[in-house]
Amino acid sequence: MAVALLLAVSLLIGAPAEDYLADGLKALNAKQPAVAEPLLRKAVEADPMDVEAHFNLALALSLQRKDPEAVAELRKTLELQPKLYEADLNLGILLVRDKDPAGALVPLKEAVEAKPKEFRPNLYYAQALFDSGDVAGAERQFALTSDIDPKNPVALLGQAQVMLKLGKLPESAEKFRAAGWKEGLLEVAMAYDHAGNKTDAIALYKEFPENAGARQRLGELQLDAGGDAAGAVANLEDAVRRAPTTSGRLALADAYRMNKQPDKMLEQLQLAAQGDPGNYEIRMSLGRALRDGRKFVPAALQFQAAAKLQPDSAPAWNELASVLIVGENYVEGLAALDHVRALGKEIPGDYFLRAITLDKLKMKPQAMAAYQQFLEADKGAHEDQDFQARQRIRIIGNELKKK
Repeated sequence: MAVALLLAVSLLIGAPAEDYLADGLKALNAKQPAVAEPLLRKAVEADPMDVEAHFNLALALSLQRKDPEAVAELRKTLELQPKLYEADLNLGILLVRDKDPAGALVPLKEAVEAKPKEFRPNLYYAQALFDSGDVAGAERQFALTSDIDPKNPVALLGQAQVMLKLGKLPESAEKFRAAGWKEGLLEVAMAYDHAGNKTDAIALYKEFPENAGARQRLGELQLDAGGDAAGAVANLEDAVRRAPTTSGRLALADAYRMNKQPDKMLEQLQLAAQGDPGNYEIRMSLGRALRDGRKFVPAALQFQAAAKLQPDSAPAWNELASVLIVGENYVEGLAALDHVRALGKEIPGDYFLRAITLDKLKMKPQAMAAYQQFLEADKGAHEDQDFQARQRIRIIGNELKKK
């Protein structure tokens, strides 16, 4: 922007001027805006109607990033001389820079109308349209800008962003490539991903082998898209090596599971739990993995931790009860089932577990009642358990009659 403003100055330098103005211009040309500012302020004080003094004071201020004051001076310049091309252009550039694209539209449109074949006003007008939300208008304006300079990377980049916003993803990728802006392809990949186009997202993510986030997402999509567990493992291992995040470890654990590598899956779940010990879902996943490996004691510890994190979680208490009872820790298993009952979230399987536990603890009348409660709740949905419950009710009933 500084180049654009400095070029504009030369268009206004001409006839002899007040000493303050002349000295201020010399300082600007010497790239000393801080020296120029007080001189130009005095030039404005000496002649408040001097367009050139106001314009160049705005330049000195903008070069020092004193944008609000520079904007005020440019507005004063345009008040004194409406539609002055250089003032319109510089005001528009400053407002775009200061995130006021709507305010930039009028001066930039005037600059374009004054010089329709000039690249800069067209470029900044296109950007102001885009930033203010007029994407369709920005598409047309960026196309006009590219017509002026077809190979300009900034214009191509603007077109790519517009195409991305409009969902024209193949065209956006093409423009990003033409602009030489590879990182933009990652944005296109994420847009494909968000739209559910896994195939094209995967193809673009593959172009970022050094990006841990891209490798992680690539691995996740390979699992989702076609069950390419081996390919997912390779990508996710690399992602975790580069950036060992919790989400990356969980994705890698899932890939190991699908690739039938349970020990490695368990290792990643354990590391994830260590990295985020307060995560309920990780505790539950790790507990289930340990349970499936018949490691009931460590599984119980994970389910206990999960239940502590979310005391009102019936699944945590159910899982805890199950591994405790399978591990023959009947007293604590029964206590876990009591938590489920207290939550009012018992299911038929809980009644069956309670019946088995009471049976093992020789609490026969209570076991018989629990078996009966299971049969009434299950209504024959589980034939094996239904048969076992009926048999135990008959046997316990006969035993109790003998006493």
